[in-house]
Amino acid sequence: MTLPNRVVTHCLFPICIFLLSACSSLSPLHNADSRQSGVHNQEDTGAPTAEEMSYLEIEPEQQLAEELAALEKTGAWEPGKLDNTPQPVNEVTFDFPITINKQVQFYLDQFQGKQRRHFSRWLARSTQYQDDIETELQKAGLPLDLVYLAMIESGFNPSAYSYAHAAGLWQFIRGTGRNYGLRIDTWVDERREPKKSTQAAIKYLSFLHKEFGDWYLAVAAYNAGEGKIGRAIKKYKTRDFWQLASHRYLALETKRYVPKLIAAIIIAREPAKYGFTDIPYKKPVQYDTIELPPATDLAAVAVTAATSVEKLRKLNNELRKNQTPPGKKEYLLRIPEGSKELVAQNLNRLHPVITTAYKTHKVGKGDTITGVCRKYKINKTILLKANDLRTASLKRGQRLRIPYRTTKYVLLAKGETPESRFASAGKDGEMILHTLKRGETLSKIAKQYDVPVSVIMQWNDIKNVRKIRAGHHLALFLDNGVNSFTNSMALTNQLKKGSIVTLNDQKKWPGSNAEGNRIWYKVQNGDSLWTIAKKFQVSARQLRQWNNLANNLIHPGTKLVIKNG
Repeated sequence: MTLPNRVVTHCLFPICIFLLSACSSLSPLHNADSRQSGVHNQEDTGAPTAEEMSYLEIEPEQQLAEELAALEKTGAWEPGKLDNTPQPVNEVTFDFPITINKQVQFYLDQFQGKQRRHFSRWLARSTQYQDDIETELQKAGLPLDLVYLAMIESGFNPSAYSYAHAAGLWQFIRGTGRNYGLRIDTWVDERREPKKSTQAAIKYLSFLHKEFGDWYLAVAAYNAGEGKIGRAIKKYKTRDFWQLASHRYLALETKRYVPKLIAAIIIAREPAKYGFTDIPYKKPVQYDTIELPPATDLAAVAVTAATSVEKLRKLNNELRKNQTPPGKKEYLLRIPEGSKELVAQNLNRLHPVITTAYKTHKVGKGDTITGVCRKYKINKTILLKANDLRTASLKRGQRLRIPYRTTKYVLLAKGETPESRFASAGKDGEMILHTLKRGETLSKIAKQYDVPVSVIMQWNDIKNVRKIRAGHHLALFLDNGVNSFTNSMALTNQLKKGSIVTLNDQKKWPGSNAEGNRIWYKVQNGDSLWTIAKKFQVSARQLRQWNNLANNLIHPGTKLVIKNG
């Protein structure tokens, strides 16, 4: 097989403001003797997050007990006999020591019988990763047949996650993965990244072979831990794996590891010979790469690349969230092949809008409005308004819409500005101008509007938060249709203070009474919404709509936008 002609391109994502945001039944416990076998076998208590689980391709747990019981019936473990028979020309040769005995034959029969469906699926996946893995093995001077260690570990499934908390193609637990250079934290799990995890596995296998000088012992230690194998050697005074396997010291899960690998190698190198002739082999995934700033939202990248967040997550299987990791370093992200130029063209047109999405809560026994609000951390007024409820009483089985803030990304048309696109009330959104008061910070404003600080910075092209001053105007772009009620209280409070003007056209910052086809009016003592509406020959309802007012309450000093004609 040849290394795929992969196109890897690099570009710096030119956004100066950061955007926010199989169950391995195939192998036993990876490093099962973790409590005893030394530094490489650290106990792992991690598990995938709920969000991460939605991206895992979990395979059903095989009936391990049945397999081991059947293996036990093969009887005593036979001494190893290497198959050194000269191979005819054009026949497959192996660079991993091949032994044929009744334990190996057991797995040859299993793969062609009970486990045929699983083995077929593993073969189909193998071609996605085999060329790259064999290239790395060759660079390290290791047997190319070790590529099939990933087969019995994970079935070539980079999302595999075992009951022992081992993850990825090579089924590393956290401690071992970190010891061999893999980043594993709340943002990234490089055990699930095929290239990096392969390099870590090769380092570990190289260490184990150097430690024991024998490939059977090395791969057995890959499963049980080098401490366990070292103690077995010392106890029985032999370095022959088959002799060690004849004793009860090693767990059967570890003993089976070597014959299972040998059988996988034998069949995978000549699948047609063993009846595997109808395999739908998968092609290696082709992709481009781009360098992104820390904390870049994948939703933004998806819009520029005309793809989906789900596809980006599959290409970047190591990411645990829909965002590149925060920090100081750029992140090399894989994007669909051929989309690099499209991303470059769309970057400057990308614009975030804060909108409201909804989740559903089914009212259960004992649920109250107060309890639901506390659970989802929302205001009671907002919850009532979102569900058009007049009272706080709930009925069991009732479904409530729970609003929450999210960021969507849109591409502006050529020559279009954010103001012209989003300042049209009732159309695509509402641009709100917030006048910065003395002592106010971006963090405070972000919390007030439930908008990430970084998005406010991007909206206003702010490079340094220390350079903003009282009196500066900040533009906030909010989706008008679905979240106006979530802003009503904050807007009303700010309108009372005279610090917000909503603009519905692309026009100057506030400073004059008339601007285009809109004017703004400063509420005077004695004014009411009704008298102002009558004065400008509009309705009170229109005034409330144009200014996102929750009710008719206004105060002197409040600035109201009024359509002029």
